Amino acid sequence: MTIGDGLFAQLREAAHAEWEAYTGHEFVRQLGAGTLPAACFRRFLTQDYLFLIHFARAYALLAFKQTDWPDIRAAAAGLNAIIEEMPLHISFCAGWGLSEAEMRAEPEAPATMLYTRYVIDTGLAGDALDLFTALMPCIAGYGEIGQRLDAPAPDHPYRDWIGAYQSAAYQRSVATAIAAFEDLGRRRGAAARLASLTRIFATASRLEADFWTMGLEG
Repeated sequence: MTIGDGLFAQLREAAHAEWEAYTGHEFVRQLGAGTLPAACFRRFLTQDYLFLIHFARAYALLAFKQTDWPDIRAAAAGLNAIIEEMPLHISFCAGWGLSEAEMRAEPEAPATMLYTRYVIDTGLAGDALDLFTALMPCIAGYGEIGQRLDAPAPDHPYRDWIGAYQSAAYQRSVATAIAAFEDLGRRRGAAARLASLTRIFATASRLEADFWTMGLEG
């Protein structure tokens, strides 16, 4: 994942404190070290299943907010990627003793509701660039976390999860998303909107950190 010096890099730097609290969270550190309690990880997996449902809705909204065919196609590809990922997520969770029925029946944690509804509300109230900005911390943050963590040993309890975000395929998807974000920003006047976009990016990053805290307290 290459950060570059464009809009994403500017937002990441302007929201440095929130970004570091998110990508360097204690949950992430314990997960990387393999010391995260299994109950915390299962709590995260359950809420992440519920989160992905709303993340898919946000991508559908992003497609609706776009006006050019290439942008619509790119947003639809993001939505399809989540749809295709869900069976893998469900299969992975089954290995941790979590059935899809159990995850679907689990109440949403306040941190899950606050984060997902903030993203969707940002999209409803603003334009495609506002919504894409709210989505970027999740998309790019997991890519950066994958790069920060050491390659897990064969007996690491969270090896498969870490490996998914360290994979070349995921890192390429992040690079593609950042490139699309930069292009949209150029066409939607991001330079004149940097203050408002920074607020969105910082808030979404803070809510990502709160999502980790929810898991750590699980």
